[in-house]
Amino acid sequence: MSTAQIILLGGIAGATIFLGLPLGRVNNPSLQLKAALAAFATGVLIFLLVDVLEHGVAPVEEAAEEHEWSQFAGYGVLFGVGAAVGLLSLVLYDQWLSRERRRSMLGPGAASAVEFEPNWVAGMSPGSWLALLIATGIGLHNFSEGLAIGQAGATGEIGLALVLIIGFGLHNSTEGFGIVAPLSGERPRWRFLALLGLIGGGPTFLGTIVGQAWTSTALSVTFLALAGGSILYVVMQLLSVTQRLGHKVLVSSAILVGLLLGFGTEMILEAAGF
Repeated sequence: MSTAQIILLGGIAGATIFLGLPLGRVNNPSLQLKAALAAFATGVLIFLLVDVLEHGVAPVEEAAEEHEWSQFAGYGVLFGVGAAVGLLSLVLYDQWLSRERRRSMLGPGAASAVEFEPNWVAGMSPGSWLALLIATGIGLHNFSEGLAIGQAGATGEIGLALVLIIGFGLHNSTEGFGIVAPLSGERPRWRFLALLGLIGGGPTFLGTIVGQAWTSTALSVTFLALAGGSILYVVMQLLSVTQRLGHKVLVSSAILVGLLLGFGTEMILEAAGF
């Protein structure tokens, strides 16, 4: 299989995230539907958190088992710093968005204070910025998936690359639902949904290109750690949302469904020894 074909299939694997995005335009969803979607997204993201941390820590553990202490220290630092940056950068980003949103509601008397404020920030609802955070976290995770696809192709493991493409494509098709869960009932513009899809799914394509051109364990560890930190923050936000919505039995069931679906699609990857 040629490099161009591997990259094209990696792009298709990332594009499946668009399958779930139209759900964000559903009119007047019930409170139960909102709770179920948010909880389902939480379950999928909890699975992804476990998955990326497992694969991110694996090179660190392998270096320790082989007594490669310089690699152990290097990968360990990359993982720790990456996780911290992934988590804290979204915390700071969230705080910045909150400040900008408050400034936009100060009224006419504060026009000078918001004169240079970006319009897209002023017009964002709480559901919109949470969807943006989710897409960002998933995008970082999907970049690492693209790296895995590209590196499998670069090393000649075409069978593994194909299975990864199928498995990640299934994963991404469920991630679209997770991204738009906070948007249910808001009927966001198609342009905004397209932006969310590019943020969440585009990195799979970019990662495939990078992985095909350059294999690097250090790069993979770094982006897996970034993804883990960012997904952890989004999970905390979604858990807060589901707690406010109530319906504990429904929420718990939907979280479990999201988890089981994530682990079910992971079985495809396990069949390839990934």
